[in-house]
Amino acid sequence: MEQGTDFWQEYESRLRSYISRRVRETDVVDDIVQNIFIKSRTSLHTVKSHGSIAAWLFRIAANAIADHYRSLKPWNELPDDLAAPEPERDYVAELATCLQPLIADLPETYRSALVLSELKGLPQKEMANRLGISLSGAKSRVQRGREKLRQRLLDCCDIETGPCGITGYEPRNKNRKCDCD
Repeated sequence: MEQGTDFWQEYESRLRSYISRRVRETDVVDDIVQNIFIKSRTSLHTVKSHGSIAAWLFRIAANAIADHYRSLKPWNELPDDLAAPEPERDYVAELATCLQPLIADLPETYRSALVLSELKGLPQKEMANRLGISLSGAKSRVQRGREKLRQRLLDCCDIETGPCGITGYEPRNKNRKCDCD
């Protein structure tokens, strides 16, 4: 690919027109065109085919225009006494801390099935092999364990849900021992 000034003469007026439609200040247009010329002269060897030169030059121009407008963005200092917003409560994380003690209180049959499948992430087939039971038995234990855990959690807390999941919770009885407090 020829790297003389021929390619520049071919594209300069089109680039200048493209840039001037997006940037009104003539001096800035001249600066951007000059920067594109410098970049194109130093990096032209990276262009793989002659047909992609135009796209490459106009991409450089678009980036240069964006950089120009980014540099104009005003930055205002924030006041020192500006308070940070209160972080939103992560109800799922809070309730997750309740699950360990509730799982620990489950009968061993369901506890071991839930720990292996839900906490350790084992596939139910592997869990069945470890527990020495059938696959359908493992699935049944996990399902029953989930239901018992869900019931214990609901006995402990009123859980509010919405389209995006858990939106809040409150302990049901402040006098009763509940790990969700």
